[in-house]
Amino acid sequence: MGRRALFIIDVQNDFTEGGALGVAGGARVAADITEYIRAHRDEYDVVFASRDWHTAGSDNSGHIALPPAEPDYVDTWPPHCIAGTRGAEYHPALDVEWIDVHVLKGQGVPAYSIFEGRTHDGRDFPEVLGSHGVTDVDVVGIATDYCVLASALDAKDSGRAVRVLTDLVAGVAPESSEAALARLAAEGVGVAPSAD
Repeated sequence: MGRRALFIIDVQNDFTEGGALGVAGGARVAADITEYIRAHRDEYDVVFASRDWHTAGSDNSGHIALPPAEPDYVDTWPPHCIAGTRGAEYHPALDVEWIDVHVLKGQGVPAYSIFEGRTHDGRDFPEVLGSHGVTDVDVVGIATDYCVLASALDAKDSGRAVRVLTDLVAGVAPESSEAALARLAAEGVGVAPSAD
């Protein structure tokens, strides 16, 4: 019998409206994930949540454009999700009591996928995921076209069955988000609303 996990990707203040890299619909997704998990918690053996957690005063190996440098919004970004700041905290609409394992990523380096993260006790995420015997993964969060995409592809590449719940994600731009979902579907990832 397989074990199911929910990945909640980067539902943080800096990625929601008003944040350093806020996406439209981010706050709504935070609230909707909370509603979803309250209704479906018994369907998951473990819930993981990732956060970008970048090092203050560092370009994080070229990921952050420190002033006066200008970000290109492809490989370099404005300062965001700096460890210990309000921007790096979970959005207040996300109820963190449902989360079993918290994962931090991007400490001094670029990191889009939850698979590049570490738990608070310093263990690599893939090791922790394996220790839970997870075979099936649902992915929700922000941003569809970056960290959700990378996390879902890595989960698929790790040999697991993966779904992205399309009503519980928000992306940077409509075109790149649609392209991300199309790529995921082409790679064998399930792409469907949570009601399906």
